[in-house]
Amino acid sequence: MATSRRVHSMTAFARTEQAAPFGTLQVEIRSVNQRYLEPHFRLHESLRDLEPVLRESLRARLARGKVECSVRFESAETAQAPAVNSVRLAAIADALSAIQQQVPSAVPPTTLELLNQPGVMETQHLDQEAIKAAAKTLFDQALDELINARAREGDKLAEMITTRLTAVSEQVATVRSLLPQILERQRAQLLERLEIAKTELDPQRLEAELVLVAQKADVDEELDRLTAHIEEVSHQLAQKGPKGRRLDFLMQELNREANTLSSKSVVAETTRCAVELKVLIEQMREQIQNIE
Repeated sequence: MATSRRVHSMTAFARTEQAAPFGTLQVEIRSVNQRYLEPHFRLHESLRDLEPVLRESLRARLARGKVECSVRFESAETAQAPAVNSVRLAAIADALSAIQQQVPSAVPPTTLELLNQPGVMETQHLDQEAIKAAAKTLFDQALDELINARAREGDKLAEMITTRLTAVSEQVATVRSLLPQILERQRAQLLERLEIAKTELDPQRLEAELVLVAQKADVDEELDRLTAHIEEVSHQLAQKGPKGRRLDFLMQELNREANTLSSKSVVAETTRCAVELKVLIEQMREQIQNIE
C-alpha cells in the first residue's frame, strides 16, 4: 500500500543554525500531538515583530499539533565594535598639518586625543532588516525539516496501522466463515433442549423460535459495517492532507461494531474474534492519536 509522504505524524523536531558577520541565528521547532494547531513562539527581543510572519508561515503548512518555536540570536562582537572614520581622521590630520606649519611650537595631540575627537570613532549598527530576513529564511528551512520528519514518522505509523487493519479484516473473515456453523449449532442446541424437556411445539411455534435464535446470532450487518469501515480507513490513509480526526472517528465506529459483535456472540469462537478485534482497534487508535 503506497502511503509514502501522505500520512504525517504530529511528533517531530528540527533545528537550523546560521553563522553570519552580524552574529549567529538558531531556530528550533518541536511539535507533539494536539487536537488543534497550537503554536508557541519564543523569539529574541530584536526579532519580536517577526512573530506574525512566522506564525502565518506555520499555519499555512501545518494543520494540527502543539508546536513550540524558538529563534535565538547572538550578535558577533565585531558587529558592534567601534571603527575609525577614515575620512574624518584624514580631515583632522590635514587641519593639524596646517596648524603645525603656522604654529611650529604647537604640541601635536596624542593618539588617544585624536580618537576622542568627535566623529573619529563610529559604532557600527546592525542591519536589523538583514537579520530578520535571515531569521525568516532559517525558520522556513527548519519548518521544511520538521515537515519531512513528520512525514517519515507518518510513514511508520501508516505501516503499523495497515498491518493491524489487515489483521482486523482477517478476524472479520473468520467470523463470517463461522456463521453457518454458528446458526446450525444454535438450531441443534434448541432442538436438544426441547428433546430433553420432552416438549412438543407445533411447527409454526418451532419455526418462530428458530427464527428468533437466528436473529440473535446473525451478525451479518455488523460484519458488513466493519468491512465498510476497514475500506474507508484504507481510503483515508491513501489521501493527501490532514486525516487524523477522520481516522479517529472511524476507530470509534469500528469499536462500536466490535462491541455489538461481542454482545451478540453465542459461541466462544465469535467472542474470541470480537476480543481480538477490540485489541487491534485500540492499538490503531493509539497510533492515530499522533496523526495530523
